[in-house]
Formats: sequence, C-alpha cells, structure tokens
Amino acid sequence: MRYQVLLFYKYVPIEDPSALREWILTKASSLQLTGRVLIAEEGLNGTLEGTFENAQMFARELAADPRFTDMQVKTSVGTGNSFEKLSVKVRAEIVGTQFDPRTIDPRVKTGIHISPEELHTWYENNKDFVVVDMRNEYEFQSGHFKNSVNPKLKHSRDLPKVLPKFEHLKEKTVLTVCTGGVRCEKMSAYLLAQGFKDVYQLENGIHGYMEKYPGQNYRGALYTFDKRLAIDFGGEREVVGECRLCQAKTERYVNCANAKCHLHFLACDACQKDGVPLCSPRCGD
Repeated sequence: MRYQVLLFYKYVPIEDPSALREWILTKASSLQLTGRVLIAEEGLNGTLEGTFENAQMFARELAADPRFTDMQVKTSVGTGNSFEKLSVKVRAEIVGTQFDPRTIDPRVKTGIHISPEELHTWYENNKDFVVVDMRNEYEFQSGHFKNSVNPKLKHSRDLPKVLPKFEHLKEKTVLTVCTGGVRCEKMSAYLLAQGFKDVYQLENGIHGYMEKYPGQNYRGALYTFDKRLAIDFGGEREVVGECRLCQAKTERYVNCANAKCHLHFLACDACQKDGVPLCSPRCGD
C-alpha cells in the first residue's frame, strides 16, 4: 500500500478558526489521516499522512475552499506510521515567532519568493548571495544548502537575539530557507523590518527544492517533524550529519536518555549499541 505525506501552509485571514478546525478534524478523521494541523486567524499550517488515495482526496477537498484554492501542497513518500495520531489545534500563530503582528505581517510585506528553478540558476551562475537557514539548530545538523549560514536557533522566536551576528549582511542579497516555507514568511519579513535591503525566500522551502533537484546544492538529508526524522529525494548525495558523541557520519536522531535534558541530537549506530545514549558524559552527572 502506498502512503503519502502532505505539507502545506498559507497566510490568509481565517475569521473563524474553530469552525475550520472542526471541518479539518472531521474530514481528516474520516479519511484516516494522521498528523498535525495548526490554525490561527493569520492562516493554516499542516502536515498529514494517509494512503495515497485518501491524502489526495483531502488535498482536493481542501483546495475546494476558496481561501486555499491556490495553496501549494508539497508531497513526499510516507511510511504509514509517520505520526501517532491526528492533532488539529487553534493557536495564536501558525509559527511561534511571537513577533508583533502590527509590524510583522507576511500578508503585507515579506521577502521576495524565488522558485527552486531560480535558486538552481543562482547556484549554476555563481550569483553573489547568502543563504540564511531559519530552521532550528538540530534540523540544520543533518542537512543544509551549500555555503549556508546557521544562526543556531533553538526556537523561531530567538531570531531577534541572534540578529546582531548578521548585521554585516544588511547590504547583501539574503535568501532565507526553511523546511516548507512557512517560517521564512515571517523571518524574511522580520529581516526587512530590521533594515535588510535585498531579502528573498525559497518558495515551497527546502522540501520543494529537493523534490526537483535531489542531491544538488543541498547537502545531506531534510529533517522532518515526524517519525521519519530525516528524508531525501534520491540523487547522489553525501551524509553531512555527525554523531554528537564520536563525530561519525550519521543521519539518525535520538533524544537524550536524561529525561530532564531530552536534547534532540544525532547519534550513530555504534553509540546507540547499548541503548539510547546521553548527549554528553556530563549530562549523567
């Protein structure tokens, strides 16, 4: 049986988030989909998995809503158990940036969207630009674009704290990237509000680029917020992730065995041979 994962978002006014939640919960449940969907007055952000036919049916019915007719839905191969359950929630934001919506609203002003094809051309032509990866630090570890800058974010809301490190990029062409694009809508808008002059964002995110150019310019695997943890789309590629404990190449994530720490990190098979390891010897003290 074939399974498919859907990844989608859109910033669009939602007058009644609770009503949309009920519709999505009912429809997704009837199609036996699992995954997570966040709904806010500012828009929709979700990842769902089901059989190929049911996932496609949900995508079609969601697109029948005029608010989402033009919403891009990215797809990847599922496993049938990528998520434990279905969760559909109403939140204040669809990405937890905690930016002031009066000054940061991607529906009003955000970075210029460029397609995967255009980014590929940038690389082929050696264009002068800087990729700033807006994902969390642990996501960056298993894969990232060539020559990209890692802000080492723990949370999206941390961007204002680390921004002083990138003041020198204000006059540069800056491309923000993230998994599917949703985080970059606000992150690129924030850079513009802080005086960055030439800001772009990758349309459909890293996922969209890897679908079209597997193994090209993006090094390693793409972290996913489900049980798959890291995926690729084929092509010739290198493993760039390194075990936190011994630096061996790996793309396997674990959570630290210390429940008080629970750090999400890369650990190779050898370091996991006796079970889930601690993230460092000191963590067990």
